Amino acid sequence: MIHLDTHVVCWLYAGRVDLLSGAARDAIERDELAVSPMVGLELQYLREVGRMRHGPARILAALRGDLGLEVSNLPFAPVAARARSFSWTRDPFDRLIAAEAAVARARLLTRDDVLRRRFRPALW
Repeated sequence: MIHLDTHVVCWLYAGRVDLLSGAARDAIERDELAVSPMVGLELQYLREVGRMRHGPARILAALRGDLGLEVSNLPFAPVAARARSFSWTRDPFDRLIAAEAAVARARLLTRDDVLRRRFRPALW
């Protein structure tokens, strides 16, 4: 199982697989894919500030159809508890997205340097 960070979801939706590393493309083709519900919230935020044309429902539905992407349904309490231990970032989206992957015992596909340095299951 691979969890995707928000920017990976954006690039996949836009068809920009050229922005992904070879290892990222391999992981996407090989593994089951999931996202934290926080990715949907971050996509909504990006739409509200004008950085995305479409909302999370449309984006996530398209990727579900194309790639089998699932939205994680883990209970929030253990995810939030794990996120509290990630004091190495002040970004609440990053904290909860990484925590969701940790609780799911999944890798997190991200290009984010901080996440890759501090979150051992991160992959690029």
